Amino acid sequence: MTAYLFDDRRIRWQTLAGFEHLTYSILDLDEARGSVDVLFKFAANRQIVLHRHKVLNKTFVVQGEHRLYHPDGSLKEIRATGSYTVSPAKEEPHREGGGEIDVIVLFQIVGDGGVFYEILDDAGQIVASLGMTEFAELYRAQCAAAA
Repeated sequence: MTAYLFDDRRIRWQTLAGFEHLTYSILDLDEARGSVDVLFKFAANRQIVLHRHKVLNKTFVVQGEHRLYHPDGSLKEIRATGSYTVSPAKEEPHREGGGEIDVIVLFQIVGDGGVFYEILDDAGQIVASLGMTEFAELYRAQCAAAA
């Protein structure tokens, strides 16, 4: 079977200060419905910051392997290209990353407009949160940069 890579050259990837090994592109944001559609790209063989999902996340792996890790960094799960997952909010924190190549994952985040993600330090203490307000600000900045 022939393997293909997703051509992401036309996507305007954004970075988020303090988040290593991660770029994103917000595709749609609906404040009334409390949903955000975003592409995340996680670097190959790297892990992003420890966090927990506070709302429903639906994911589709567009390219590569989406790897999930326990808080201690040990591998928890591998989601192959083409995998679709529906994940309810969970208190258990984790890290995410790419496999042998950068992974691109489409996330549909569905919440109530409050906190979507809690960002944790290595001791498991909350250091930041991202919700609709923050994603709306990021989306406006992304649109302004594209204009």
